[in-house]
Amino acid sequence: MIADLDLEAVADRKVSTLSGGQRRRLDIAMGLVHLPRVLFLDEPSTGLDPQNRANLQGLVERLHQQTGSTIVLTTHYLDEADALAERVIVIDHGTVIADDSATRLKSRLGDLVLLGFGSAADAGRAAERATRVPGSSVSTDGPLLEVRAPDAHLHAPALIADLQTSGTAALSVEVSRPTLDDVFLDLTGRSLREANEQAGTDSITEGEAA
Repeated sequence: MIADLDLEAVADRKVSTLSGGQRRRLDIAMGLVHLPRVLFLDEPSTGLDPQNRANLQGLVERLHQQTGSTIVLTTHYLDEADALAERVIVIDHGTVIADDSATRLKSRLGDLVLLGFGSAADAGRAAERATRVPGSSVSTDGPLLEVRAPDAHLHAPALIADLQTSGTAALSVEVSRPTLDDVFLDLTGRSLREANEQAGTDSITEGEAA
């Protein structure tokens, strides 16, 4: 555990001389050293630098794979939840508002296709044709057109070709696959950062994923 959590250089030092990040990693090592069958990690990566966050993620994955331990991890880093979790639970104002795998949560939201045009009028005309994409939600913001739909990345080439043929060619195209941050925004109507600022706590409260 000392090696896995990059504590070898300070292994012989007193705990009182360690930095905050080093103490955090030591706390994690103490929780993992006996290879528990059920492990609760409450925001374990808070205060860790990106390298040690990545090391911790790898350690959690190995622990689960090698021992079969059940790990319940709370985090405000949704990329961490996406990378580690077989099951994601989103809690908002004390209520569970989502409970599924990260893949299914993202697939329900759909991909986002952002198209840029020369004018708001062109974007409006393109929006009428974009509604033909199955399951699409279409909106415009000036010369920009947003199309969100399941598997929109597969429909984007045909949509672009159709707009070209109709005389309303897009000047720019951007396709984004959904993230858990997008899912959170869709579920709660606000970003995770906004939720954290409102919550003001570090327990499993508003805007946290488990």
